[in-house]
Amino acid sequence: MKTGYIYDPVFLNHDTGRGHPETSQRLVSAHTHLTSQDFYNKLSLFPPRDAEIKWIETIHQLDYIERVKSSCKSGMRMIDTPDVQISSESYLVSLKATGSLLELADRIMEDEIDNGFAMVRPPGHHAENSTAMGFCLFNSIAIVARYLQQKYQQQRIIILDWDVHHGNGTQHTFEEDPDVFYISLHQYPHYPGTGAQYEMGTGKGAGTTLNCPMSAGLGDDAYREAFKEKILPAVRDFNPDVILISAGFDAHQADPLASIRLKTESFGWMTQEMMSLAEKYCGGKLISVLEGGYDFQALAKSVTEHVRVLSQS
Repeated sequence: MKTGYIYDPVFLNHDTGRGHPETSQRLVSAHTHLTSQDFYNKLSLFPPRDAEIKWIETIHQLDYIERVKSSCKSGMRMIDTPDVQISSESYLVSLKATGSLLELADRIMEDEIDNGFAMVRPPGHHAENSTAMGFCLFNSIAIVARYLQQKYQQQRIIILDWDVHHGNGTQHTFEEDPDVFYISLHQYPHYPGTGAQYEMGTGKGAGTTLNCPMSAGLGDDAYREAFKEKILPAVRDFNPDVILISAGFDAHQADPLASIRLKTESFGWMTQEMMSLAEKYCGGKLISVLEGGYDFQALAKSVTEHVRVLSQS
């Protein structure tokens, strides 16, 4: 497998302020640990690029994009909700975070790599059409899904979101789209309050949303059961052209922001399951992006396990 990897110190310039859990140290810890692994030298390294506004507009209203830009430029410290802390460079960093996924998509579609992981921040899956929330500004995973649909005519896209918090923004974006199947495992009830089992999509998209809510305290066995009984059959039936992963690592048992009890190894076997499906249905095409994960050591080990499996030949 040829695995693309994008990381850049520019992502540290999104300053969320003292004491905020979504801090630049998350990336420093994870990237440092990853670079110490033998397999790191096998990765194909790419620089981030700025996402073109026209692609961000496929998901977010233009006035919202301009509001994020002007809020950062004017020195505001938050936008929309107190948990979304921003700084003067947050808009520019967000362009590169989203652009990193577009870069990986191009490289995969041009057969330079088989799959890829973007170690970027800020995260994205909570961002709604015109609202920032949950540490998120631009919904990068949703934007790259539209990019693959519109630029590369990928007809059927799976988005698997294993962040411990439900990706409300991603679900709401695609809940009426029958060609994007959104699947989420998350602690429930928990922030942001969405992601009940009965939420299955609407209109033409009915049946292409699958929520697997998990009660606090559950762990590896419950996730394996959800994969075996629900997720793997759903992906097989959908027969996707590409698989996207919102890879949050805050379901780890050490994470301070939730109460799911996954071990580090769980992120490896979930990755392997999706890799196997990607190889069978998508020619290996899989793109993953960092979402949550707030214990530095647990995040570092989990990211490394995820990328290790992605890069296995």
